[in-house]
Amino acid sequence: MAEPEMSVSPYWELTFDADGDTDGHRRDRLLAEVGPRKVRDLIVFAHGWNNDRSMATRLYSRFFAAVPALAPATARIGYVGVVWPSMRFTDEPIPDFKRSMTATAVPEATDRPGLDKDTRQALMETFPGRATVVEQIARLLERPPDGDEALEEFGGLVRLLVEVSPETPQSGFAADLLADGEPEDDPEMFAGSTTAVCRDFARALARPEPPGAVAEFGLPRLPDPWKGAQELLRQATYYAMKRRAGTVGERGLGTVVGRLAGAAPGVRVHLVGHSFGARLVSFALRGLPDEVRTVKSVTLLQGAFSHYAFAAELPHDARAAGALKGRQSRIDGPLVCCYSQHDGALSTFYPLASRMAGDSQGVLDADRSVLGFGVAKALGPKWGAMGHDGVQAVPGTVGLTIAEALRAAQLPVSGCVNVDATAVVKNGGPPSGAHSDICHSELAQVVLAAGRIH
Repeated sequence: MAEPEMSVSPYWELTFDADGDTDGHRRDRLLAEVGPRKVRDLIVFAHGWNNDRSMATRLYSRFFAAVPALAPATARIGYVGVVWPSMRFTDEPIPDFKRSMTATAVPEATDRPGLDKDTRQALMETFPGRATVVEQIARLLERPPDGDEALEEFGGLVRLLVEVSPETPQSGFAADLLADGEPEDDPEMFAGSTTAVCRDFARALARPEPPGAVAEFGLPRLPDPWKGAQELLRQATYYAMKRRAGTVGERGLGTVVGRLAGAAPGVRVHLVGHSFGARLVSFALRGLPDEVRTVKSVTLLQGAFSHYAFAAELPHDARAAGALKGRQSRIDGPLVCCYSQHDGALSTFYPLASRMAGDSQGVLDADRSVLGFGVAKALGPKWGAMGHDGVQAVPGTVGLTIAEALRAAQLPVSGCVNVDATAVVKNGGPPSGAHSDICHSELAQVVLAAGRIH
């Protein structure tokens, strides 16, 4: 396989499957070469949702391109791109990527539901052996039958698509939170009424009525639940990616970083993750051998996991804690979480999906007026994501704007640091907003500052 063109050197790639097992050849190449190449600082980047390896490596090339000019001339930096099996729906644009890189666009979620051929293919590749299930889902979305029975059939197919056997490694990595030391339950969207869930998603997707509009017979218009059904499929896929990210982080990347510490003990490792990749590099801290102290910084870019993941105790439930509680102590440096208020994926649908975990009531109950990108604010802090408002409920966490973070000596050298990147991470349309708008020199500077790379 030809290596992709990369903007920086030396560059290595680590490839993992859904259970966190790595491509041994690529891993061994990194372990053998990083020392002789005299690398002092190794930046390891994990992507979030991408359709394929090609898109992931383009992302890495674009992000890394700014680093050499920003780093001191004395720096000896190496680069690693983590490739793991995730997917992206093709109606989720990546800002500044050419159209050929983001596939053919499909109608917005508020238009007629349906799956384009690229999304179908991505689903088949991401969930091998489930081609028949994907085709059945696609047929129901293209020609939705009337009645709740068809919606319940759709829900059963979605569950079948993303389910894993309890015996597989992935089964234990879905939870961001622990209750009395046990992982949270599977989301209600898998266990409850599909019809109710689809209606909730459809209401969140619906555009507000124009001023002066009057519904038929004076009654409010009810959105088509099949528009919510497509969002249910998207969220179920994200749930599977979230589960995989934890698996790959702890069983895969954490183990490799541990081996790297033995092969090249002088190398300083800096973990960077975008979206679910932020969850991946965070769970890698759980997979580090106890004696390893080579991780010098972790930078989370629009992290798609609970903002309470590192909390020892949740504000609304003293019996509950984050699945990564205290793991920031495994970093010999800071945990930096960059977030943006322009991230539509995390301000709208992350809290909606999270609210469904173990809660049988509709996500829009309790007289809440929740439409468009206002869901996170309306649902409150309980259901927030790292990339929406940063690390929460960890005492001593420092909050900075991105301008403050980039000033000399402003970024703390340890502990949790929230960096409001709203001024930079701001481009992108629905449904994901600015979620993937991360290729900025300012964010590359944050990585260098967090790692004290000199």
